[in-house]
Amino acid sequence: MDTRSQGPIRSVVIVGGGTAGWMAAAALVQHFRGTPLKITVVESSEIGTIGVGEATIPTIRRFYGQLGLSDAEVMQATQATCKLGIRFLDWSGPGSDFIHPFGHYGQDVRGIGFHNFWMRAREAGDGVALSDFSLGAELARQGKFTHPSPNPPSTLSVFDWALHLDASLFAQYLRKYAEAGGCERVDAKVQEVRLRPDDGFVRALALEDGREIEGDLFVDCTGFRGLVIGQALGSGFQDWGHWLPCDAAFAMQSENEPGDDPQPFTRVTARSAGWQWGIPLRHRAGNGVVYSTAHQSDDAAAAELTANVVGKPLMEPRRIPFRPGRRDKVWVKNCVALGLSAGFLEPLESTSIALIETGIERLRSLFPDRSFAQPAIDEFNDQSAREMERVRDFIILHYKLNRRDDTAFWRDCRAMAVPDTLQRKIDLWKARGQFVRYRWEMFHPASWLAIYAGFEEMPDVIDPGVAAFDIGQLRDALGQMRTSVARAVAEAPSHSDFLASLDCAPTQPRT
Repeated sequence: MDTRSQGPIRSVVIVGGGTAGWMAAAALVQHFRGTPLKITVVESSEIGTIGVGEATIPTIRRFYGQLGLSDAEVMQATQATCKLGIRFLDWSGPGSDFIHPFGHYGQDVRGIGFHNFWMRAREAGDGVALSDFSLGAELARQGKFTHPSPNPPSTLSVFDWALHLDASLFAQYLRKYAEAGGCERVDAKVQEVRLRPDDGFVRALALEDGREIEGDLFVDCTGFRGLVIGQALGSGFQDWGHWLPCDAAFAMQSENEPGDDPQPFTRVTARSAGWQWGIPLRHRAGNGVVYSTAHQSDDAAAAELTANVVGKPLMEPRRIPFRPGRRDKVWVKNCVALGLSAGFLEPLESTSIALIETGIERLRSLFPDRSFAQPAIDEFNDQSAREMERVRDFIILHYKLNRRDDTAFWRDCRAMAVPDTLQRKIDLWKARGQFVRYRWEMFHPASWLAIYAGFEEMPDVIDPGVAAFDIGQLRDALGQMRTSVARAVAEAPSHSDFLASLDCAPTQPRT
């Protein structure tokens, strides 16, 4: 009898550190505390990491909250600032500007979506901005921050927030947490992934120093290389470059300008053949440009980035080539891929870390025993594929709806055919002002509304139920909503004051 396939997993080997590896290690240490499960991270201090994402979405706070860590201590450890949303500049031409906030817009009435009432007012000649009805958007626009109400009196008070953080400091912080919880770190390069000859499962990692690290379950966090999932186990890659033409980035850090308070939003500005990000941290700023090499040379992209960086550069631009897409399967035999090993989508909506989080969540809920039951593996792969495809569609939407006409890149993006799954959503929105909703979808209707409205892509019809409301009554109700939001924003402290209020005493990771 083959005893290898009997009983619980005894050891997990995480291949690669960085953001993905140490997030996985910390989460598994917390989840399996008190059990005999052995967790090992194999990483080489000689191999650099990409430093996945310095901007996040609100799920990051739930992730580290499950580890018992507070907002304050994580923010102190990672030099973080608050993020209320993403500000899109020049995507519909020079001077265009809108915010995608983490929160709701207005109030639905009688089951009718708020956007229908707002559209009716616009038809009547009112030029009020959609963001006036979003507390999160208005706080961001005015550089304010306050904690969301734990018991919001209405949807007007509902918003959420995330962090801008130093990804390398975040990984270091989680490493301390994981090691304090019993995780072992092995600093070495992997020379070879050794498979079992009879069934092709991963048996061990052969290290350059001659050691061999065996395990029952392997988690591939080796980045774009996909050392285990791709090179050793042969999981293929679906290239989405025909929908997402950007295939390279330059990244650089810069000093904060004296007296320039960090803003509580990520800035993304349309450029000649892509877009530029600006991420405010307390000790520096993160900058970069994502671009299409078919439409712009490397030299031109680097020059466009450096010409538009605010503050003294702290480094030369670092080029990062990439292929947008995903693995055919992110769980093969006894290996699960997380982070860049599983696939990559450009950071336009700050989803890199969030996709690591959801991968870890699925791994915990479908954690195998040594039989590695195929139904659990199939479910993991299906959920992972569907979620990533839906994030892909949301990112494609930004390019498809752009209104720029100054370069071939933007014209090509607007003219391209999009996936059927996205076209279905666009068609339903245009026809009825309704949202297609799925399970395992990172972005919900309010986010889709923010992008549709930001690009002036509005439905052809208004819900007929709105006709029951007199236009005068409607204007009064909308005025009260705007006043409520404006009052809350006026009473909120500035973002810089909030950051100054954080306890500056050093903290240590808690286990």
